[in-house]
Amino acid sequence: MSVPFPSCPPPRVLSGSGEPPSPDELACSLTVPGAPYSAQIARGAVRSVLHAYRLDSLATAAVQVTGELIAATWQLEPGRSLYLAVRYRDDALRLSVYDGHAPHAHPRLAAHCEARRRAGLRVMAAVVRDCGGAWGFGESREPGGGTRTWASLPHAGAVGYLLG
Repeated sequence: MSVPFPSCPPPRVLSGSGEPPSPDELACSLTVPGAPYSAQIARGAVRSVLHAYRLDSLATAAVQVTGELIAATWQLEPGRSLYLAVRYRDDALRLSVYDGHAPHAHPRLAAHCEARRRAGLRVMAAVVRDCGGAWGFGESREPGGGTRTWASLPHAGAVGYLLG
């Protein structure tokens, strides 16, 4: 009996040594609810991802920054989903959180909102500074709009975080 549609091709057998992925291949994202418990979920996810990519030495700084990013951004738009992206490029870990809080057109509202966001990220800013990294925020280029808040942690600085 003839089948009108061909079946899916059989799964490919991947060749390789079964080694963990290279850190340079790290590209992971996660959407979490805009809620207080989401920081815990995001911290656990980042710790697991770093372990899978053999970047455990970055975990202390990265987990702290992740928690601060999520905690500060959910408060601006409670109840709206937050999108976390984790990348490792050019010997630095890049963490970005996208939230639905759109930039304000009125200059006074925009200045107030920026001050509120900066105040909520003071601890994160100190961690990033101690690691020799950079951080910032601005309008998101994602289809839903909102704001992208990001931090970049250089490998050497993040490994040395809290070691003196």
